[in-house]
Amino acid sequence: MMADDNTEQTKTAGQMPAMKPVVDVAAETAKMETDKMWVIMGPQHPFSHGLWTLKIKVDGEIVTDAEPIVGYLHRGWEKEAENRPYPKIIPMADRLCYAASMTYTHLYCMTVEKALGIDPPDKAKYIMIIADEINRLQSHLMWLAAVGTDLGNFTVFLWAMREREYWMDMNVRLCGARMTTNYPRIGGVRNDTPELFDRDIIRCTEHFEKAVWDIIGLIDDSSIYVSRMKNTGILTPEQCANLGITGPALRGTGVDFDLRRDDPYSNYDQIDFDVPVLKQGDSYARYMVRVEEMLQSCKIIKQAMAKVRALGKNAPYRLKVPSNVPAGRHFAKLEDPRGESMMYLISDGTDKPYRLKVRSPIFVNVSASRELCMGCRIADVPAIMAMIDMCLGETDR
Repeated sequence: MMADDNTEQTKTAGQMPAMKPVVDVAAETAKMETDKMWVIMGPQHPFSHGLWTLKIKVDGEIVTDAEPIVGYLHRGWEKEAENRPYPKIIPMADRLCYAASMTYTHLYCMTVEKALGIDPPDKAKYIMIIADEINRLQSHLMWLAAVGTDLGNFTVFLWAMREREYWMDMNVRLCGARMTTNYPRIGGVRNDTPELFDRDIIRCTEHFEKAVWDIIGLIDDSSIYVSRMKNTGILTPEQCANLGITGPALRGTGVDFDLRRDDPYSNYDQIDFDVPVLKQGDSYARYMVRVEEMLQSCKIIKQAMAKVRALGKNAPYRLKVPSNVPAGRHFAKLEDPRGESMMYLISDGTDKPYRLKVRSPIFVNVSASRELCMGCRIADVPAIMAMIDMCLGETDR
């Protein structure tokens, strides 16, 4: 027995025992057929920023498909506009997007002015530049506040809303209203700038140019906050062109285009400002573009206010216009805080539009949900869609 044992030990001493083959986990996982399922995000889900639904198809935690569903807020705005005289549509245009009310009323008035073939006074144009940029600032700050809660930083919400209040006060000083302003008029603006408005608006810009850095530092110093935005929701310029995406989302992909500079209106060609552009195309790039836009808006307001002062208190700010609009087809566009807003008017020679069509930038941008979310994780979806800056009022109309 001892000899046999020694013989067995001798046989195995020079040989390695047989090893089991190494399993290629990635290959085996790829062969597995997992069940995919649709998950409903919204309309009550806090990520949705309004009444809309995003259906996402997930494989585990990875999004493989997405389908946006809108229409919960549809009010028939375009049809209602056919039943009202041109001046009475101005307050309705305010309600297209409460966060960007001034730009929509301005756009509507520009469309009718083109139909009438009139050019508002220079003073009205510069005042509307100031009003539009106040609108852009308070809209971007509302977006930034909402992003703070989406990504788990309530302090960002509080600080951004605090700064927004100063700009809302400027709206009150200019026209007596905070959000739905009813300020632009066909042929100009409702009233001149009030006494000491030039002093107050300059103080507000100088304060904001310092205070905004506190909010930026709060965000950029948070590794969790930044990591949720970087390399998520990536878009290319080609995708933006095919999908019709405009505004900060487009400029975040490296496309240097802004209607205020490249197809100017309301004397924007008399103002010196830069167009922020980043090439990464991710959620962080869209965030940085909007932050830089706020600083540029302060620069624009200062210059426009100087132009208003130079024209003097006695310069006209509104023209008298006829009630009826000549028959024809007319088109105007404007750089809204969320992208290119457009209106197409068909007039029939009466005091009411025959047809008035609105092109909403967010209706187009939300249509890109599939391209934005494909391949991301479920936890990335709120951050990705937050950077689109949703407004369902203008989307559904």
